[in-house]
Formats: sequence, C-alpha cells, structure tokens
Amino acid sequence: MSTTTDERSKAATETAKPRTVDMKLEVIVIPVSDVDRAKRFYGDLGWRLDADFAAPSGDFRVIQFTPPGSPASVIFGKNVTAAAPGSAQGLYLIVSDIEAARKDLIARGIAVSEPFHGESDRYLGPDEPYLFGRVRVSGPDPAHGSYRSFASFKDPDGNGWLFQEITARLPGRVDSETAFASPVDLAGALRRAAAAHGEHEKRNGGQHDVNWPDWYADYIVREQAGAELPV
Repeated sequence: MSTTTDERSKAATETAKPRTVDMKLEVIVIPVSDVDRAKRFYGDLGWRLDADFAAPSGDFRVIQFTPPGSPASVIFGKNVTAAAPGSAQGLYLIVSDIEAARKDLIARGIAVSEPFHGESDRYLGPDEPYLFGRVRVSGPDPAHGSYRSFASFKDPDGNGWLFQEITARLPGRVDSETAFASPVDLAGALRRAAAAHGEHEKRNGGQHDVNWPDWYADYIVREQAGAELPV
C-alpha cells in the first residue's frame, strides 16, 4: 500500500510523543570478509578513521569509520559480527546534492550508479530493491523533490550503500533547533535560499531586498523544519 507525502507527514505528527531520553544511533556493523581490504575501501571514501583495535591474541579486531558530517559510524572487523559478508544492504547516506556526492566518489576511484528515482506508485519490479521499491528510473527526480533522488554503490564484499538527496525535511523529522553537519550542507542551504530569494525579488518588481539576510534565515529555518517556505 502506498502513502502520500501528506499522509506520511500526518502520521509523523500524530505519532510524535514528548521526548524523555535521547537515543542517538551510534554505530552500524558492516560484515566483511577481508578486514584490510575493507579498511582501504572506506578510507578511500574519505571517511574518518576513528579506531583500529586488535586483541593481542589475534582473535579479535575492530575498525571504526565515520562518514563526513555524520553523527553515526560504521564498524567492521574480525569476530565483530556473525552476519555473512556482503549481507548489509539498504545503508543510506543522506546528501544535500546527489551530483556533487557522486562526483566526489568517482574522483576517488569508486564506482557509483547514475542518479535514479522511483516510478510513481510502482513498488514491484526487476531492479535491486531500495526505499521506493524495485523500479529505478534513470536520472534524478524531475521535480527535484526532497527524498526522491538516489544513487548506489557497493563495498568490495557487496554491502550496499545508497545516497539519498534530502534538502527539506518532512515536518517532525528534526528538532526545532537549526543545525548543519558540515560547511557543505550549509553552503547548499544558502544556494537554495539564494535561488528562492531571486524569485522573491522578481515577484516584487525586481527591487533589491535590503532585508535579504532575514529572508534567507527564515527560508533556511523553515526548510530544515519541513515548514511552508516563504515566497
């Protein structure tokens, strides 16, 4: 059964409850067959190496990497998990610019799929499954809708990663405090605000808006909170 964006937003609002204890996702375990090969791959992605610990006995080793701007990390190693190497699938990396994310990995020698989006209301098909089913339509979402554009890549064991482009969160998905994980995310927000503000000035006779910093700030805060954007 499919749901619309409005229905998902309503569900998020209806199920929201007062927060009691913060529960922050910290680590995802990735099953690999060759620890050193995996370490090279995730290092080549440009991710930060946080730890490489091996027990003196040689029976245990754990490596931790953190993607740029991410509060959560991945770990892999020897005797870290009983899961089969390559069995981790549907691992999502949120980016504000899918093309920039692809170009960065390609420049690092990593094979990445072309951008794709889902076929409207079709969730069964021949492609490898992802968030919107098994039908991948070539190219980013034509409307450039937030949450709708993807690209995929795999590590040497076949663990599957996807980029998902998100520029505006659905209501209730982020705390009211506006924050950015990296200068790249902030720069992207400023570019989107600048483009929208240009249209705002056109609608107002092309006059320069001396209060543009206030307009930018309002736009960025609303966009991140999933609220209605200013015009």
